Amino acid sequence: MKITDVKVWLVEGVKYNWTLLKIYTDTGHTGVGEATNWPGSPIVYHAAKHVGERIIGLDPMKTDFIWTKLYRDLNWMGPHGASLCAISGIDMALLDLKAKVLGVPCYELLGGAFRKDILLYANYWFTGGGHNEQDYAAQALKVKEAGFTGLKFDPFAHTNYLYGEDLSSNLTLTAAQQDLAFNVSKAVREAVGPDFDIMIETHAMLNYRVAVKMAQRLSALDITWYEEPAGPESADNLRAMRERIPSNVSICVGERHYTRHGIRPVLEKNICDIMMPDITRCGGPSEMKRMATMMEAYNVLLAPHNPNGPLSTLASAQVCASVPNFFRQEFMFNDVPWRDTVITHPIADMVKDGHLQLSDRPGLGVDLVEEEMEKHPGILEPRPGFYV
Repeated sequence: MKITDVKVWLVEGVKYNWTLLKIYTDTGHTGVGEATNWPGSPIVYHAAKHVGERIIGLDPMKTDFIWTKLYRDLNWMGPHGASLCAISGIDMALLDLKAKVLGVPCYELLGGAFRKDILLYANYWFTGGGHNEQDYAAQALKVKEAGFTGLKFDPFAHTNYLYGEDLSSNLTLTAAQQDLAFNVSKAVREAVGPDFDIMIETHAMLNYRVAVKMAQRLSALDITWYEEPAGPESADNLRAMRERIPSNVSICVGERHYTRHGIRPVLEKNICDIMMPDITRCGGPSEMKRMATMMEAYNVLLAPHNPNGPLSTLASAQVCASVPNFFRQEFMFNDVPWRDTVITHPIADMVKDGHLQLSDRPGLGVDLVEEEMEKHPGILEPRPGFYV
């Protein structure tokens, strides 16, 4: 069996474009994957096309060989970034293809399932209303009423993720903004009650002083984790921050840590309780499994970052099924209406009571619907609330 072609699509998502791809072979077998990242989705799209060209003629069943070859060949450009997104999508599609050839779900190739009901937490639920206590509380209650038992949000001043747009350039918050962030978070806690997981995002967009101060205040709300209090550049900086943040506040990092090599210094310094690698950035499902195994050695839980497209959701769930140290998986509570039309089996049919129920269908359990993807081409011009 040989790879004959790789097709890539840029598809409009709810916050940013999805990069979806499909691998074809000379035997008619195919596999689908996702390489989504942002901002700069056109860069990822072209990287995926280029990396796809590099695997033409290879045996798709040699999944680890192809991963290693691509990682080592492209490492001259750096061990992460657009090239690793492309590798992630290719790896996902190869695993899907191989599992479909063998007639088993992907989790069987990852060691078998510890569980098939994957516990989710909701993100992107705060899409209406203003930055105030009442609107956040009302929307949080809708998440609980939908059967979820956990949610995540960013209560701070910025309303987008681009530097300097909503925060001052030194990443500070005024006293009023700090009070608002705490009061919004308190309103959410009161709305959902005590037996509910609340995850607080910072997007690494607070300076050291403010990030520590807000962690100290938010500790009174029994938050489940405090996410990315600092960026990924320095494990030593994160370690110092860990020492100043209250011990009852768990730290979660990982959406900007890539491959087993990237998480090693974080694990060795015992910085976090939970890690959230992103399957479309970290190296794909094969690498996320390896990362989770490393995390297990340090008693760190896996909670995949997943504000992406439908294949990311399904592939992350396959990995979550296959590891003992799984905690929760991120899920987009509000999404574009065509999320379930670009795949052959709707995710909506798989989600019940805050869990994603994996099927026994081979591979990821779905195929891409090309004509539906082409109805929703990626957005290439910046617009409010959308990140190209």
